[in-house]
This record gives sequence, structure tokens and C-alpha cells, in this order.
Amino acid sequence: MSAPVALFHMIISYMISQSLYVAARLGIADLLQDGPQSSDALAMAVGAHPDALYRVLRALASVGIFAEVDHRRFTLTPLASFLQTHVPGSLRALAIHFGEEGHWRSWGELLYSVKTGQSVFEHVFGMGLFDWMAQHAEARAIFNAAMTASTLQESRAVVAAYDFSGVHTIVDVGGGHGALIAACLQAYPQLRGILFDLPHVIAGARGFLETEGMGARCDPVAGDFFAAVPAGGDAYLLRWILHDWDDARAVTILHNCHRAMQEQGKLLVIETLIAAGNAPSIAKLSDLEMLVRAGGRERTEAEYRALFAAAGFRLTRVIPIQSLIRQSSVIEGVRM
Repeated sequence: MSAPVALFHMIISYMISQSLYVAARLGIADLLQDGPQSSDALAMAVGAHPDALYRVLRALASVGIFAEVDHRRFTLTPLASFLQTHVPGSLRALAIHFGEEGHWRSWGELLYSVKTGQSVFEHVFGMGLFDWMAQHAEARAIFNAAMTASTLQESRAVVAAYDFSGVHTIVDVGGGHGALIAACLQAYPQLRGILFDLPHVIAGARGFLETEGMGARCDPVAGDFFAAVPAGGDAYLLRWILHDWDDARAVTILHNCHRAMQEQGKLLVIETLIAAGNAPSIAKLSDLEMLVRAGGRERTEAEYRALFAAAGFRLTRVIPIQSLIRQSSVIEGVRM
């Protein structure tokens, strides 16, 4: 592929992501799980315009997502199979989340963030991302489903990479509906857990914990990690939390963990580290996502070391973990 053609494909890549959003939102992959169907039948099932849906599926088939097996009949491909709702590693919720208005409007004004260094989301919607989601139930449900799906994928990798055998009480700070802490508790029967998040998030977490069989071993607690976090844990877990915030607010969260944890406690931050060099990097794109959506940032190991020190922690080690779609690390710290 020539350089101009490769560049052109990058320029129009948003067309693919929005087409993926439509297919995911309509649940097309779920309808194809038992075999090929015509686009007309699919359109009737989801309430879509038959010709318009055909054109979307034809475009997706041209990049390997679905395949047209004969005239206007489509089937799943290995890529499309991950748009099914209940398959292990499903990306359907993420495809919907990234295609929603809050995303494309934010990225549509990336230039604002580049000129000001400020969050586009707050500029466009008049409030921060998490305040906005607290007021928009459907967007919040989509976000929580996407975060739960991505956490389920990464949880097994975290449990395999980090030894929790010396931990008695783990506090999952900003832990959403509890996918990660549930995986830790299932793998280590001696553990007790505290799941901590905003009230509207915790309201949806209780059912998930019961479903996972962790209702008796994990206490869901509502609050604001900028004010305080639950005391008494000997491990404080923060997955994809600090990257949402600038350094000053990240240090505030870490200070609250420092104040709450036991003397010999551990800080366990799970984030994607930015590496040097020009290799393809999800972390560097995610860094822009944090900029436009929340005013946060992805960080290098050196930047996390400085962040830890500012909050009274010493970074002790970095343990790489590989989930299905991205490489993260468990960044361990102890109190200084």
C-alpha cells in the first residue's frame, strides 16, 4: 500500500468506527449467531431501513467485519464475532460507548484541547464527564457496561500477574460495578473486599456482586474519593482512575489512600504506561482520549514515580500485564 493510500485510510477511519457503532447498537452480530441472514431480514428485526442497513454491512464486510456470502446475505467473521453480547471478550459495549455522542462531539473539537490544554467535554457539555453521566442514565449505563466488559478481560491478567496472598482487605477505589475486585476475591478465598465508588455507581454494583457470589465478602461503599476513601485496607487498588485526572487531583486521590491505609499497606495502580519511541501505541491515543474527555492524561513510569512521591508513596515495581486488547501494568507502591 502506498503512503498516500495508507494515509487516506487513516483519514477516513472514523467512518469505520461509526459503522461499527451502528452494527453494535442494533445488535446485528447477535442476530447472526445461528447463521447467515439477509440484510432485509436483519432490517426487519431491528427496525432499520433495508437498503441503508445493507450498505452499512457491505462497507463493514469490506474491512473484514461480517462477510457477504451471497447477494445481500451476511455472516459473522472472526472480527464480527466479538460484537456479540455474551461471548468471552465481547467488545460490543465498547463499540457502542466509543460511538456515542459524548465521544464523537469531544473528538470533533480536539483542536480546542490542543489550543487550550483543557477538556473538550466540559467545554461542549458545560460540566465534567462524570457529573454529566450522573445526570444521564442511558449514557451512564453504556459507560458502566463498557467498563465492566473491559475490566472482565483484564481481571484475569491482573490476578495471574500479582500475588495477593499476603493481603487481607482490599479496597477497590473507583471500582465501578466490581468486576476486578470480584475476580480477586474469587482467586483468593482469604480476601475481604470493599468496593468504593460514587453513589449512582454503587447502586448498580450490588446486583453484580451478588451474581458473582461475592455479596457476603465485599462491602459496597458509596462516596467521593476526592474527600476520603474507606479506611483499614492493606491494599488499595485503582484501575484506570488516575488517568482521568490532572496531576493535582491525582495526588489528592493518592493522599486519601495514603491516609486511609494500614501502615504496611500497598498501593496498586493499574494503568497503561507510555513508552518511548515511535512504535504503534494505544497508550498515546488513550492519552488524547483522556485530554478531550476528562482533562486527564496517560503517564510514563517516571511520571508515576513522581506522582507517587508527591503523595507519600515510593514506587517499588512495575508488573506488565497483557489483556485481550491492551497492555497495562500493575504499578506497586508503599508508604514512605
